[in-house]
Amino acid sequence: MKFRNLINLMSFTLSVILLHFAPPSLYAQTSTDRASDTNQSWTATTESQTADTNPTRTTESHKQSGNRTVDSQHVERRGLDGRYERYFDIEKETLQVSPTTTKTITRSFGRDADGQKVLTQVTEEEKQSLPGGNEKVVRVTSNADLDGRLQIVQREVADTKKIRPDVQETKTTVFSSDGSGGLAPSMQVKERQKTGSDHTVSVQKSTLLLDGAGNWQVNEVKESTIKENGNERTVDERISKLDSDGKLGVVSSTLGKESQTSAGEKQSTIETYSTDAPGSTRDGKLHLSQRVTTVNRPRSGGGKQTEQKVEQINPGDPNAGLHVTIQTLDSAHNSGSGRDR
Repeated sequence: MKFRNLINLMSFTLSVILLHFAPPSLYAQTSTDRASDTNQSWTATTESQTADTNPTRTTESHKQSGNRTVDSQHVERRGLDGRYERYFDIEKETLQVSPTTTKTITRSFGRDADGQKVLTQVTEEEKQSLPGGNEKVVRVTSNADLDGRLQIVQREVADTKKIRPDVQETKTTVFSSDGSGGLAPSMQVKERQKTGSDHTVSVQKSTLLLDGAGNWQVNEVKESTIKENGNERTVDERISKLDSDGKLGVVSSTLGKESQTSAGEKQSTIETYSTDAPGSTRDGKLHLSQRVTTVNRPRSGGGKQTEQKVEQINPGDPNAGLHVTIQTLDSAHNSGSGRDR
């Protein structure tokens, strides 16, 4: 959903290098090879390198044939001999079983001491569309033990119901290993989403845990308001958690703004406020602790360039305000035969 882009950006932590006001030094070279639109297949390779960091190379591929789709991601890192070696792999297979049912299997692989590919985790998901805009998702995760045998460690059941045309609710129950070979309920997540006529989406997400008596108790509440106005979008998010007295209190707040110019440049600013900001007086009030600014620019020859600046509070001098701690530059170029993915 387009309204969720900025929320995802708030929750996403970009891998960056600490530069202490040094010039940006992160560069990524991307090449893309796409087949015709008939089979909807493509392959993209990205090489990333930063100062004092081991270079990595990521190859992603997408293959679609009939009702079956396979997406793969292979990550390599440079070894001691200077050559790239496989680091980990993720393979996702999606099958459209019927017009209303989709099955997805995601397999994660690591490497053993000899560099051989080893299966580490499998997640199986079945998504079913129901009448009235409702939906049910069952997701089972299994981890490999020391002998390579898969053991189920988690099961999630999510039911989404359309209460009204502008309101939908999702209830997710998570079952985790009980230590004796079975699964037991460990967490519930309730989410209510309402769409307003003024291009506003309000989301309330409550996380419930079991108390000592085996009853569900709200442990955290996240409230978000997303508003879109032309080429501008804002997200206001507050998180409340249960304190030692058993009361919910606001512990953090995030304000995000995103805009796009007619030339295709996108800029976003995310400010985070916290009651536990570094160097704060712990007065229970929200204090600005971080600001992240990201600018995405299209390149004249194709591809894109991303700049990101992170400003944070210095714990040793909290009254000095925010100062730049991380600054990165990520450039992606297209190959002559492909186009930007």
